[in-house]
Amino acid sequence: MYKFLIYISYPYSIPIGKPLQEEIERRGYNIYWFSDLENTKQYFSENEKILHTVKEVMEYNPDIVLTATDNVAYFFPGIKVQIFHGFLSNKRQEMNAHFKIRGFFDLYTTQGPSTTEIFQQLAKKHGYFEIIETGWSKVDPLFPIVQKTITPKPVILISSTFTTRLSLAKNELVYEEIKRLSNTGKYQFLCVLHPKLEEDVKSKFKKLENENFNYFDTTDLTPLFIKADIMFSDTTSAIVEFLLQEKPVVTFRTKKPFEHLIDVTEVNEIEKAINLALTKPDYVMKAIRDYIEYTHPYFDGKSSARIIDASIAFLNKNKSHLKSKPWNLIRKYKVRKLLNYYKFW
Repeated sequence: MYKFLIYISYPYSIPIGKPLQEEIERRGYNIYWFSDLENTKQYFSENEKILHTVKEVMEYNPDIVLTATDNVAYFFPGIKVQIFHGFLSNKRQEMNAHFKIRGFFDLYTTQGPSTTEIFQQLAKKHGYFEIIETGWSKVDPLFPIVQKTITPKPVILISSTFTTRLSLAKNELVYEEIKRLSNTGKYQFLCVLHPKLEEDVKSKFKKLENENFNYFDTTDLTPLFIKADIMFSDTTSAIVEFLLQEKPVVTFRTKKPFEHLIDVTEVNEIEKAINLALTKPDYVMKAIRDYIEYTHPYFDGKSSARIIDASIAFLNKNKSHLKSKPWNLIRKYKVRKLLNYYKFW
């Protein structure tokens, strides 16, 4: 009977862990959650079993720690498996973080060739961890893809990152254009903003609510992805999740305007781009399909099962060929300082 722990920091990691929890429970194994940030615990539902203190985790003594974080409590029992907390969205800082090796993890489960190829090179260089491509647990609920229900008005999902220089939600002219478009009656807007955005920004968009505009305060975006025909966004990693449905995305001044995106740089181009996206141009759809194959070529909704299989296999295999992890003293100190709230030592 294997014992699993899902280790997270922020609420947006909960939808990453839920499909894993369901797969673990389906197999009859033990599963608990732990968050190293106290505020995150209010976002758990009654379906998640939570360990509140370091002492409780040590007594639980997990075999496998599945982490949707960059760092982890290295002194927790069990192998440490990193499950990424987002797709690459081509923000320089985020890309550097995505491939940064912090010395905590034994196994990385990658989403597709775009991450696997680089991590395989890093595994060869460092020698103390392994890589296996599994797909990403968070997008399991998207599959199998079902045909969207036809609606009287096209449904547009608005999403935004929290980085000020990239966030469309913080651009006053974009905000006014969204307000104008919502009042035309031509479109049905659904809006969800990054949880790290300032409350005053969120409040502005909440005030736009009318019969054509609905605001959602949630970290579970999958139901909104399914309802929408297209997305209007900037550089958030939610774009990649949405694209997996083979639905177009209009971006406003995205960091890297690849062919699979319909990017605009001026506010007066937004409506035209939205109308173009709704026609699903052949050249855009081909680019989207090519991008999916490189990013996440799994359409069976079984990435969680592959992650669990990979974790158990790694736990039980001979690991004598792996080098010892680095001392990592500064990062270890920071982890202990973060968890000092729990007064375990």
